[in-house]
Amino acid sequence: MNKYLKWIIPIAVILVIIIYLISSSGISGIATDYAQSYADTELYENALDKAKSDKRVTELLGEIEPIDKLAILEGHVNYSNDNKTVNSSIRVRGNKMKAIMDITANREDNVWNYEKINIRVKNPPEKKQTIEVIPL
Repeated sequence: MNKYLKWIIPIAVILVIIIYLISSSGISGIATDYAQSYADTELYENALDKAKSDKRVTELLGEIEPIDKLAILEGHVNYSNDNKTVNSSIRVRGNKMKAIMDITANREDNVWNYEKINIRVKNPPEKKQTIEVIPL
């Protein structure tokens, strides 16, 4: 038993240090934001509907595909104000090209009110532009 004790104590100390570093680094907050955005598909679906109704967006991207769960995880999300405010960027795909949709929204009475929805095209470089669906 004594020979195992010399391994258990250092491993326990290392685990405590790792747990402390993870909890103090903010990684848990980032994971919580992504979990929330993954579950809150209404935020993205409503924003995408607004983007689809913009003629400039549909002319540039073509017919836009529904947002898939992987796109949410690949994107960027930051909740604040007790999860009532969100800033997020997510990829969208049309049959002509793909882009990034930037969203800033506030939740009031369980309804998202959009302050900003932008569609950004980066590639190809000659088509690089930002379309403000709902300007800030």
